[in-house]
Amino acid sequence: MSPRGAFYTVLHLAILANPVATYAQGVDELRVVEADPAEWLTYGRDYAETHYSPLNQIDENNVNRLGIAWTWDIPVTGARLEAVPVVVDGVMYATGPHSFVFALDARTGERLWHWDPAIPDESEGGPSICCGDVNRGVAVWGDKVYVGILDGRLVALNRETGMIEWTVQTTPPGTDYSITGAPRVVAGNIIIGNSGAEYGVRGYITAYDAETGEQAWRWYTVPGNPADGFENEAMRRAAETWTGEWWIVGGGGTVWDGMAYDPNLDLLYIGTGNGAPWNRDERSPGGGDNLFLSSIVALRGETGEYVWHYQTTPGDDWDYTAVQPLMLLDLVMDGRQRAVIVQAPKNGFFYVIDRITGEFLSGQAYADNVNWASEIDQETGRPNETPEARYGMTGRGVYLSPGPTGAHNWRPMSWNPATGYVYLPAQNNTFYYERAAVDYQPGQWNTGTGRGSAATRPERPELEGPNTMLLAWDPVTNSEMWRVPGEGGNGGTLSTGGNLVFRGTGRLLTAHNAETGEEVWRAQVGIGTASPVTYEIDGSQYLTIMAGSGGANPPRVWTFTLDGETLN
Repeated sequence: MSPRGAFYTVLHLAILANPVATYAQGVDELRVVEADPAEWLTYGRDYAETHYSPLNQIDENNVNRLGIAWTWDIPVTGARLEAVPVVVDGVMYATGPHSFVFALDARTGERLWHWDPAIPDESEGGPSICCGDVNRGVAVWGDKVYVGILDGRLVALNRETGMIEWTVQTTPPGTDYSITGAPRVVAGNIIIGNSGAEYGVRGYITAYDAETGEQAWRWYTVPGNPADGFENEAMRRAAETWTGEWWIVGGGGTVWDGMAYDPNLDLLYIGTGNGAPWNRDERSPGGGDNLFLSSIVALRGETGEYVWHYQTTPGDDWDYTAVQPLMLLDLVMDGRQRAVIVQAPKNGFFYVIDRITGEFLSGQAYADNVNWASEIDQETGRPNETPEARYGMTGRGVYLSPGPTGAHNWRPMSWNPATGYVYLPAQNNTFYYERAAVDYQPGQWNTGTGRGSAATRPERPELEGPNTMLLAWDPVTNSEMWRVPGEGGNGGTLSTGGNLVFRGTGRLLTAHNAETGEEVWRAQVGIGTASPVTYEIDGSQYLTIMAGSGGANPPRVWTFTLDGETLN
């Protein structure tokens, strides 16, 4: 066992004798719907996943007075920080690398408890992980904190003590599934997806009873072996869009991040992932749309029943997942009030979809170099692919933009109802795709793509536009309003009632005028920024972000307030 694992197997080393909260009021649906601005009750603050707070004590005129309220060093390293902290009853709950969970006094940063599952690295026999031993956060419901961990378990912890209440294995033991995403709570059930498409798995999402951990329902994102029968009519329909023996390598479609919920409609919206393998000609040699890969899918929150879907990238060939953050908005479009869902998935186009019916409303490119498709047909909602994009069909390797990291990935975007803008942490990149035969090997990447030799690859095209950027995007006109180049890798964004948008960029947490994009404040917090949140306690507004990767750049929780300690 690693030194970290040996040390942290002794759980809850710092449960305080006098916790700051009474925990008398459980978190329930009414409390989440009301979404008290003083708290940050869920991953996106509200069911709509807007990452918007009405708090306005910190505003564009006084933001330069922000200083440090407190910091706390996360005692686990080894991966990026990607979590969005949750703040309930004066307590902050969050996760660090390797599924490490902690609770802090949100006033002072004092540790209340922590729990570390001590999961070993992949090199030490731990789970196969695509893209880092990361975790994006927890859910809080009733008197429990819920976390999905790298080895596929969903764990319920006592809010007050951090002790385990129940645990359930959500994935088949010994397989190449993992969990990196934050759970959501819908209709009294904990909703959790999983990761692992690169290793060859079949995606699904599951609901577990919040009190007992018993499975309430499960919905697969792609069909299995037809010889085994189909779980429902949606899977039978999906199988008609696949060819060959796709199920041997799983099919993919994992739900590893974005979700949103409309309690009035009882519709849970999920984003689904890429195909396994990436190359459609390897997984589905006769072509086809391959439902429900790279799609936004609406399910009944209570039962998991399929309602509708919209596929952002039919027959995905490029790892263009649609698991990126989803957001529910009510907009006036063409003189008509529309209940919509918006998304900026990896493929570089911003989508506006009717969230009641799934009707496509608009789609426009938000990245600068998109060349796998020339546009989204505004009548059909399907992409007009460029002739060279299907590298498996042409037999020729090609540089395409975006690449597999996407024009937007896991970083949360945010909404401001006053400006009407979505604040999107976008990026420009390109990647060389070339078909390669798949010899399926469990525990290894099986993408059906190769890089070819450097001598045979054409010259990489130069990118237009910055590597990373913050975009203010008008979802009504589906157009860019302003942009600010990044200063390194993107973190997530937060919008507030103080006419501010906060974002992580490189080593910085910056604040911008929400209307114009003008930078009005910055603080150095360390490379690898996660996503900021804000909350209020005893009349004071706080701003928190996690940043840092280890070594001389320790992973740390940074919390700011007006007239706090001056930054060095």
